[in-house]
Amino acid sequence: MIKEEVPALWTKSFLLLIIGNLFIFMSFQMLLPTMPPQAKAIGASDIEIGLVTTLFAVAAILVRPFIGFALESSSRKWLVIVGTVALFVLTICYSFTSIILLFLAVRFLHGFAWGWSTTVNGTAAVELVPAKRLGEGMGYFGLSGTIGMIIAPSLGILLYQNFGFEPLIIGSSILGLIAIIALACVKYHTPKAVQENTFKPKEFSFFGSLIDKDGWYPTVLTILTTFGYGAIVTFIVIFGEERGIDQIFLYYLCNAITATLIRPITGRWFDAKGPWTLVMVCAVLTIAGLWVLSYTYSVGMLILAGILFGAGYGSMVPALQAWTLSKTRPERRGIANGMFYSAIDLGIGLSAVVLGFISAYVELGTVFQMSSICFVIVIVMTWIDFLKEKKRGKGKQQTVAV
Repeated sequence: MIKEEVPALWTKSFLLLIIGNLFIFMSFQMLLPTMPPQAKAIGASDIEIGLVTTLFAVAAILVRPFIGFALESSSRKWLVIVGTVALFVLTICYSFTSIILLFLAVRFLHGFAWGWSTTVNGTAAVELVPAKRLGEGMGYFGLSGTIGMIIAPSLGILLYQNFGFEPLIIGSSILGLIAIIALACVKYHTPKAVQENTFKPKEFSFFGSLIDKDGWYPTVLTILTTFGYGAIVTFIVIFGEERGIDQIFLYYLCNAITATLIRPITGRWFDAKGPWTLVMVCAVLTIAGLWVLSYTYSVGMLILAGILFGAGYGSMVPALQAWTLSKTRPERRGIANGMFYSAIDLGIGLSAVVLGFISAYVELGTVFQMSSICFVIVIVMTWIDFLKEKKRGKGKQQTVAV
């Protein structure tokens, strides 16, 4: 019996793409927690401070359909480099925003650049990953963003509180420059279908480039998943203060370590068995993590909650991205990627508003419990899709038999 050859995953280009993406996320996430206080420092009102986040998210969502459309007929390298350079330049521009209107304008443009870069980089990654190792490869790529999101905010706060805004901008810019260098050295792969489209580009449709009908189902699950995660993003620090737990950083640390350690296992699980059982198991672990967190009054319980949540949510999001992309035609992967990242922005954004309103009436432990309902719905919807897929598979077998 001839053993099937396993296609190589860790090529030089894939490794450089992961490194570049890590530094992009670190450069961006360093700034994230410091934007509202900096806006306040230059005289922003409460409404204007809220716009710091809102304008950014709106810009990121608006630009993704245009980038998805461009990815249908454009080579990858120039799109990746332009997006990364734009992030670098706009980061430097914050140094010259001494009035709030200018600050908000740069923030809006920064949202455009972020939406551009995340969409293009994710598409470039899936095109460098062998089809048979899609789950594993996108899991590692997603991990670069996860690590950046966990490490960088603490580093940004440290620089801002101890040295001020200018050193923070310098640090963020240096990381952005490293990302440019790494991504410029990548040898990108442009699918044949996209190369053919360069000679006959299609007419642009905003909604046609906003949603990919083949990958919409896992994208809905992504909105539910990130809505549930929004409870952590919005309230975990306040929760730690209420419960008298000073070492709240341990939650993020254990979350990141666990997600990193189990990523090879979950990636191979996806490639071997498909997304359904993986997503359902991850949802169960996430629910357990939220409920343990809701009853947490000690560091030991906090660590356990972080481990459970890291094993569940930390593996579920890359699985949902790989699921979305696996259902999409090669030339539409840019649009599918944009749709996926917009679902993340939408889920977290809605969560901040809805759960923020609810938190005025119930304690935060209850908010975490309520947010776990999202993952129950994810389990039910995934099970329904699994049964449909099983039925479709049997139907195909019967057709072949006939």
